[in-house]
Amino acid sequence: MAREKKARAKKEQLKGKVEEAVGRATGDERMEARGRGKQAKGDAGQAKEKAKDVFKH
Repeated sequence: MAREKKARAKKEQLKGKVEEAVGRATGDERMEARGRGKQAKGDAGQAKEKAKDVFKH
């Protein structure tokens, strides 16, 4: 279960990076901002899962 959540968060980070890059390349500021938001959401998910691992062991 935890691996799935970590993978989902990592996927969210990657999608955010791609979306931000496409937004920057096309000059679409809204898309670029959405990409940064997805990256932040993925970062938070990763941090949450890592914190859970620390307290689990």
